[in-house]
Amino acid sequence: MFKLDQQVSFQEKPNDILTVGELLIDMISDAYDDAVDCNTYSRFFGGSVANLALNTKKLGLRSLVASAVGRDGFGTFLLRQLEREGMPTDCIQSVDEATSMVVITKSRTTPQPIFYRGADFRLRFTPNLARAVKQSKIVHFSCWPLSRQPARSAIEQMIDLARSEGALIGFDPNYHPTIWDKGEDGAAYVKSVIGRVDVVKPSKDDADRLFGKDTPERHLARFVELGAKLVILTLGADGILVSNGHENLQLDSIETEVVDATGAGDAFWAGFYAGLIKGLSVTEAIRFGMEVSAYKLRHLGPVRHFPDVFLVTQPSHGGGQCP
Repeated sequence: MFKLDQQVSFQEKPNDILTVGELLIDMISDAYDDAVDCNTYSRFFGGSVANLALNTKKLGLRSLVASAVGRDGFGTFLLRQLEREGMPTDCIQSVDEATSMVVITKSRTTPQPIFYRGADFRLRFTPNLARAVKQSKIVHFSCWPLSRQPARSAIEQMIDLARSEGALIGFDPNYHPTIWDKGEDGAAYVKSVIGRVDVVKPSKDDADRLFGKDTPERHLARFVELGAKLVILTLGADGILVSNGHENLQLDSIETEVVDATGAGDAFWAGFYAGLIKGLSVTEAIRFGMEVSAYKLRHLGPVRHFPDVFLVTQPSHGGGQCP
């Protein structure tokens, strides 16, 4: 059980965090167009777990990302972006499928993403990936690799290995029905995974998609009933609800300005993990995640550098090496 006022103990390993899942192209319209008539789009580095790996590296952690991209121009673009950030790319598998893409037409209401999936779910559980899991203190994944085979099998094997190696397992239950095959009950599968991990951080929208619309308090209880050891339910401007199954905690939002909300959830995850590695208690790490997320909200686009006060101090500050 996670005690909210205590630190999490980690075994000494050469890598702090391994994120596993989607690395893809975000194709975003250059203008707002609620009528979806825009015909000019720009490409960006995308994927929740990939952005999380970059953010944790910028906070001073030794970070790796494992994913699959196509042997095409978009795949090359993504690999080069990682290399420019000083991230190793040995754990990125190149496959004979098109690099996955999300197309987003910016809207003044709620943008509706369109998913084009090819390479991202072709990730396989290789000896290389197994070694990376064994050498990482934290292993993190999202719903994307769970939604299709063979990546689902890779994640299932990774969970078993991470558990046997004493790693902390984090799961972002960012369920969206459109990334699952038609006819499959993706929500039921996601629920079956929750009891196999250590930490879940759903947003209110994630919880509504999984369980149907309800109150945050009831959603929190549902995640606990499914076996989650630590639930961090983010509510945007309404703050955060936390439960370890025995204690519940409510934290008020600390955001003061919202310039760009894209990536705020990934920033929270990065700050939370950095706080745990830094030796903060669970509650302090959650507050640190809130501070990092609030900093991201005040900036347009990806954060290039975090303030020095956010950085984790340890012997090595570069990205980990994928064996």
